[in-house]
Amino acid sequence: MDPKALRFADTHEWAYAHGDVITVGISDYAVEELHEITYVDLPSVGDTAVQGDSFGEIESVKTVAEINAPCDGEIVEINEAVGDDPEILAADPFGDGWLVRIKTADIDQIDDLMSHDQYQQFIEQEEEESKDEDDQEEDEEGY
Repeated sequence: MDPKALRFADTHEWAYAHGDVITVGISDYAVEELHEITYVDLPSVGDTAVQGDSFGEIESVKTVAEINAPCDGEIVEINEAVGDDPEILAADPFGDGWLVRIKTADIDQIDDLMSHDQYQQFIEQEEEESKDEDDQEEDEEGY
């Protein structure tokens, strides 16, 4: 999938609308930040998704991260291949590494998400803030 055609949440999920079904995954940036992904916990088909709420988790050697829904709706499909082999996320986060498909009750919720360009600016700002925090910690520690 072309990342420029996707919408992005500030929690690093991406969403692609095809009619009233939204395919959801996590960005390549999120995959890089998580590092080595070891386990993906996805919901079941038929579960309800609520915009902004967690519907699963991704575990890595560094941390556990929640996966949040970009819209309200019903989980209509999960990518079982990712559950079986989390390396798929690292290999192809915008293609074979999709996570779930949600039949949305309100397609307009996708408009709340960032465009690709807005997301890139968001990442740059987030990295700059993180760098500033690291520099401040070093100053406080006397390094």
